[in-house]
Amino acid sequence: MNGVLVIDKPAGMTSFDVVRRVRRMVKTRRVGHAGTLDPMATGVLPVAVGTATRLIEYLMAGDKTYRATLKLGSVTDTQDSTGEILEEKAWQSVDRPAIEAAMEHFLGETEQLPPMYSALKKDGQPLYKLARQGIEVEREPRRVVVRSLLVDEFSAPYLTFTLNCSKGTYVRTLCHDLGQVLGCGAHMTELRRLKCGRFDLEASYPLEVLQDLFEQGRPLPLLPLAEILDDWPVLTVAGVILERLQNGVAPCLAELSGEEPAAGAKVRLLAGKTLVAIARYTPEGHGKRPGDFELLKVFPVHDDQG
Repeated sequence: MNGVLVIDKPAGMTSFDVVRRVRRMVKTRRVGHAGTLDPMATGVLPVAVGTATRLIEYLMAGDKTYRATLKLGSVTDTQDSTGEILEEKAWQSVDRPAIEAAMEHFLGETEQLPPMYSALKKDGQPLYKLARQGIEVEREPRRVVVRSLLVDEFSAPYLTFTLNCSKGTYVRTLCHDLGQVLGCGAHMTELRRLKCGRFDLEASYPLEVLQDLFEQGRPLPLLPLAEILDDWPVLTVAGVILERLQNGVAPCLAELSGEEPAAGAKVRLLAGKTLVAIARYTPEGHGKRPGDFELLKVFPVHDDQG
């Protein structure tokens, strides 16, 4: 069983809790998620099964869209409502124009300091475990991109906004930092991921629905490998070229069917409806290897990709 389940994660579960549930349904340990959501967060969580786990790095690379709610006037040690309050300040003078002006500081490429309560590791130890011991360590700021940041509702002291951002962006840290710019402090109270790469809520299934299908012995709505990266160009391979590809020999463009992609573009190579490789188009060559492509992953033709 191979493919991707797009799950609407419920609150109160870690992303790995969801992976464990899926492992029981599909009866394999080869399951992984594409983009961690904190237990309090809900929304789109792509979960790869079987051979699809080889595509997780590409699933995680896309932008994310979130709807978040923060509370003005208090700072917590976790930067969200699960933590202990560290500081409280007056928020009554903050209005919507001030909020929108403050949001301008976060648009575009910026640096963000990862929170201590996170799964990042320091010398092999997750930061959140150190934080629980009262230990704070130095973290390197990371570059993130905020493409849009829009107010949905302001009902003081609560602010709800929609955010489109690059991978690796901590929304609760953005809530915290926004509170600092406003001078009153803030922490996140709700988070829902609306979109993860090309997957959105409309394509997602609640975990309970998948559990019901499993218990009824009905097939799960796995997205086949060939469709997982369907925003990538497609080229078709057949015959002896396919045989060579299966042995790791990159093809020339003239040996494939389909429109020429842009130089440097990542593409899917299909044999019929089966994904046989993903590659980068390198018409100028790449080292001493033959062909017009750099092979990123090759998949056996006989794999069950449904």
